[in-house]
Amino acid sequence: MNIPDNLKYTKEHEWVRLEGDVAVIGITDFAQGELGDIVFVEVETVDETLEGDEVFGTVEAVKTVSDLFMPVGGEIVEFNESVEDDPSLVNEDPYGEGWLIKIKVNRTADVEALLDAEGYKAHIG
Repeated sequence: MNIPDNLKYTKEHEWVRLEGDVAVIGITDFAQGELGDIVFVEVETVDETLEGDEVFGTVEAVKTVSDLFMPVGGEIVEFNESVEDDPSLVNEDPYGEGWLIKIKVNRTADVEALLDAEGYKAHIG
């Protein structure tokens, strides 16, 4: 299982990569593996400002539908339309082409407070 050291993680299995005051967000390799083949990703919250832990969308796999949670508060500025066209990108490349959203972060310190790779490894056991 791939857990890059340069990312931050949530207990709900989202990852965050901070690029200035914009955060790129997706689901972890562990999450996509647990979900199975992803067939649909829905994000209807672009241009909305949400708080941390609020639902920003859903991901549908063959066997289940799961909510996607904001790791930190911010305004959703972009949805990766490539995963809308080809949801399997989330399975194939969860940390690259399979990213889900970009947000303008309210407080970058909130990102630093998320789990690091070691903390996430400990969380998933």
